[in-house]
Amino acid sequence: MMRGKFIAFEGGEGCGKSTQARMLADWLTAQGRDAVLTREPGGTPGAEAIRALLLEPPGTGWAARAEALLFAAARSDHVERLIAPALASGRWVISDRYLDSSRAYQGVAGGLDDHSIMALHEFGSGSLRPDLVFVLQAPEETLSARLAARDGDVSDAIGGRGAEFHRAVAEAFVAIAASDPQKYQRIDGVGSAEDVHKTVLRHLAPLLSECDGAA
Repeated sequence: MMRGKFIAFEGGEGCGKSTQARMLADWLTAQGRDAVLTREPGGTPGAEAIRALLLEPPGTGWAARAEALLFAAARSDHVERLIAPALASGRWVISDRYLDSSRAYQGVAGGLDDHSIMALHEFGSGSLRPDLVFVLQAPEETLSARLAARDGDVSDAIGGRGAEFHRAVAEAFVAIAASDPQKYQRIDGVGSAEDVHKTVLRHLAPLLSECDGAA
């Protein structure tokens, strides 16, 4: 059986990752491809429990290293119990966030070095990487307006961090995407969800052709 394909959607708060991940999973299913939609942190019962600890932390919250360890633990369970088995069975896995969110949030914006984040990933998740990563981007003022409309004055512990932190996250994603243009596709998140979805499908076409040619 041919191994499935692994697609991740990355980007800052309010860029439309969750919407586009869902739309792609629905589209693949409609095309007769077996697709599973998941998210990080989360995707398995254990990882969802860690998600609650991360987004609504006890006391004054987690220090950067502890936060990175929790994300790595959630990802390890996610990979072992959901992602790896799904790929082995030939399914497409579409994830709303994955490793590069840790590199951007806990790494660059959180002040931890990329080597440490990658070492945790090697130990916890066997260095599993997506076949393709879509990095959604939009101007800061657009994202702020979307978040205000979506969340109002209520935000989780990570989304509620200051503008400087989220600016550093956005810059980190730009740098990560630029490091490997073959693996990363930067997508303009401005515009309707349908228009962005069409752009995603256009960039996905070579991977689909590769799969069909190997079938």
